[in-house]
Amino acid sequence: MSKASSQAPADDNPRGQAVRRGRDEARFLHGPRSRCEELRRLVRIGAEFVRGLRALHFLGPAVAVFGSARLGEGHAAYAQGRAVGRALADQGFAVLTGGGPGLMEAANRGAREAGGLSVGCSIQLAHEAESNPYLDLEVDFHYFFIRKVMMVKYACGFVLLPGGLGTLDELF
Repeated sequence: MSKASSQAPADDNPRGQAVRRGRDEARFLHGPRSRCEELRRLVRIGAEFVRGLRALHFLGPAVAVFGSARLGEGHAAYAQGRAVGRALADQGFAVLTGGGPGLMEAANRGAREAGGLSVGCSIQLAHEAESNPYLDLEVDFHYFFIRKVMMVKYACGFVLLPGGLGTLDELF
């Protein structure tokens, strides 16, 4: 029996041995093809962390408010978000949101109307091209995980308003 015929087929690899795959599949499964690409990604992640830390370092006490980007001003939850933002600002907290529309906008709007600090940690998304207009400070992020780390690091409390899977992700 030859050595080639004794090996298990690529689809049946119980021991997790290296398997030769097509370029696209290998790149998807194993990330960048070169160490230089990995290094560039690492530097970009590090730079984004540093930028976020520097922008939010002197924020003071803040409460992160998570909620749907899809529920607009006509929805009852929008009024609730606005009231939450106002109440937090009245108690001296900065309101920290994802900076988008919907309930994030409502909380930022309520904070600004009450004279409090309104902060948005925005993410670059195709369907949410612009941040809400009620931000006093905006920090843009490329990576979701860095955005969540910053919001958790600088918040001393959390409020969850109605939302979908994104809000659940932020909760967990």
